[in-house]
Amino acid sequence: MAISAAAIAPLRRRCALAAPHIARRGVSALAVVPRLGGARPGAFAPSGLQLSRRFSAASNAVKVLASEIKHEEEQYEQAKEIKNFLKNSPFKLVELPGDVNMALERELGDQTVRIEWQLTSPFDPEADAEGGEGDEEMQREATELSITVENKKGAGMIFYCSTQTGEDHRFVIGSIKTFATAEEKDRISSYSGPEFEDLDDKLQEAMDEYLAELGMCTEICDFVDAMAIDKEQREYVQWLKSAKSVLEE
Repeated sequence: MAISAAAIAPLRRRCALAAPHIARRGVSALAVVPRLGGARPGAFAPSGLQLSRRFSAASNAVKVLASEIKHEEEQYEQAKEIKNFLKNSPFKLVELPGDVNMALERELGDQTVRIEWQLTSPFDPEADAEGGEGDEEMQREATELSITVENKKGAGMIFYCSTQTGEDHRFVIGSIKTFATAEEKDRISSYSGPEFEDLDDKLQEAMDEYLAELGMCTEICDFVDAMAIDKEQREYVQWLKSAKSVLEE
């Protein structure tokens, strides 16, 4: 799915606003630690002027945050692909506010199919550093995802994949992990299988067909890519509101 430039305009604005400050990250007045030896009692107590400046800075930050929130909310519109997919798909979306993880779930016979991925930045930092804004329709980077199919006994497989641009085959498989129990499934040190491209061509085709049978298709990849950006934007706005609330207290 091609993501239009208009859809990510507010996000580009954020990147542009942040750019001048990147070089100064890590350089802070707090990094200068005063020598304690011989200090007078109350020497580090903030003066009335310092308190005034602190409140003035907080007030200014609140105003900037309020302006940014207004801008982002005015520009935001959820992609129609997201609404259409959720309306017609047998999969159910699972997401929680403040959580970077998302999932699509469905029951298929005696199996549970779960597709999981995370929010992601909509722009390429390297491209932004070079000053390029791309074409009118901008294709974003791949979204990593996992597809877990599990039976009632707790055994199953996990396909580690990523989306890719194109119209024919919108995802690639990196590896496939098998598990016989929930413990083995969650064990970090469990073998994740060989590189998928090293498998016999017939086996690769068979696994591709199996995923298609589970419901993996171009529409899901389009949804995953769009939702990864949409989720990041919504969480960003919530972060702005949370920061503003803290400074107002």
